[in-house]
Amino acid sequence: MSTQPQLCHSNCDDCPIRHRAVCAHCDKDELEELEEIKYYRSFEAGQTVIWSGDQMSFVGSVVSGIATLTQTMEDGRTQMVGLLLPSDFVGRPGREGAPYDVVATTDLVMCCFRKKPFEELMARTPHIAHRLLEMTLDELDAAREWMLVLGRKTAREKIASLLSIIARRDASLTKRGMSGPMVFDLPLTREAMADYLGLTLETVSRQISALKKDGVIHLEGKRHVTIPDMGRLMEEAGDDTDGGFLV
Repeated sequence: MSTQPQLCHSNCDDCPIRHRAVCAHCDKDELEELEEIKYYRSFEAGQTVIWSGDQMSFVGSVVSGIATLTQTMEDGRTQMVGLLLPSDFVGRPGREGAPYDVVATTDLVMCCFRKKPFEELMARTPHIAHRLLEMTLDELDAAREWMLVLGRKTAREKIASLLSIIARRDASLTKRGMSGPMVFDLPLTREAMADYLGLTLETVSRQISALKKDGVIHLEGKRHVTIPDMGRLMEEAGDDTDGGFLV
């Protein structure tokens, strides 16, 4: 039986990522133009969304679920180089080919736009171009912060950093804010976390257990996470600024 996610909305008014997506600043007329070139696609966990080098016929935003960006070397070695979370944009206007493999880590729903009409609309619509620039700069900030995570942080700090990224994005999407306990379902398996962080599965499991034992996080099962004190988690992550991950 298919486990593809069901589309729970059909227009921009009830879109759960509307306030963060590329169309966030669009007025009614602009949204109507986007509606004409828009369609939804769903992918099962493990399914490839885009192969590196493919000609892209669409761009779009992740509505729900998580995908990974992966690069493969000539000898077959692969490296996960990024995560796509809800509201993140996929594809680059003006670029024909895809630079990375995009693979659905969980069941995934995307709001897609036909690429050529989107590029034409972006050229004459400052709201879309401005928002895409904001998102690109946010992505650049996040990439620079992630270089620090991978290059200088300890295993415990890496795990805490990843949990804080997911927690803050979840709070931003649900507009709950960051006061009080934060509760979310971890969308990545421990194997995927290990791959992304450059750690072994055993190290990830050990560090998560240590954070749980020390009361930094609470776990129900392997995925349901409660963070009693976000400030303490940020301390464990070695962060004293919001970096590029909060937006």
